[in-house]
Amino acid sequence: MKFNFKSINLRFYEELNDFLPDDRKKIRFEHQFIDRTSVKDLIESFGVPHTEVDMIIVNGKPVSFDYIINDKDDISVYPVFESFDISDVQHLRPEPLRDPKFVCDVHLGKLARNLRMLGIDTFYKNDLIDDEIVKISEKEKRTILTKDLELLKRTEVSHGYYLRFDNQEEQIKEVIKRFHLNNLIKEFSRCLDCNTMLISIAKDKIVSELPPKVKESQQEFYTCSSCGKIYWKGSHYEKMLLKVKSFKEIH
Repeated sequence: MKFNFKSINLRFYEELNDFLPDDRKKIRFEHQFIDRTSVKDLIESFGVPHTEVDMIIVNGKPVSFDYIINDKDDISVYPVFESFDISDVQHLRPEPLRDPKFVCDVHLGKLARNLRMLGIDTFYKNDLIDDEIVKISEKEKRTILTKDLELLKRTEVSHGYYLRFDNQEEQIKEVIKRFHLNNLIKEFSRCLDCNTMLISIAKDKIVSELPPKVKESQQEFYTCSSCGKIYWKGSHYEKMLLKVKSFKEIH
């Protein structure tokens, strides 16, 4: 059987190159194809999730994800511009989330806890399945944070980010930098366990629940209205404060 091959020229820009093999990074390369396919399917066939893409230019004109590629097309693929106004071109997803909220997959519990420590609204449960994560993202307009590329390739996912780092400290720095969170940090304002905003509470209302040493040394307390956990500035407070300060300096 003789196949009628067609070819296109393709280039991925900036951080989209993170998903490509070395021989295709930061260059325009030729790609041959046979079957009729959309530009979205083409892009994801190279391992790039559509949630990372915000603009596709074909032969000098912006196109949508459902554009069917043609022989000799020249295609440029650009990443999400969360911090820039590019309203004069065709966006491929809803408006950027200016008030960032997140939902983490089940493998990112430490990241979720760190984000909550910084006061960033972050949904996390260690038993969420992918369908639940997608529904939460859609309903509450939360950006999915994950290391699962297949999750981000799902058509119904509009906002998502693939974490490049495996190290927990590097992941929190990565998210802060990627979503420009350093000016949104309100440290120790959320419950680390359930994400609810903390409220101040008088010592005499919870004194019976406090350890003896805490009764003697602490006067300022906060509580979570959802799970009832009580917070105070204990022995780890100064260490956590130094960590928060370092996160605020990330740009």
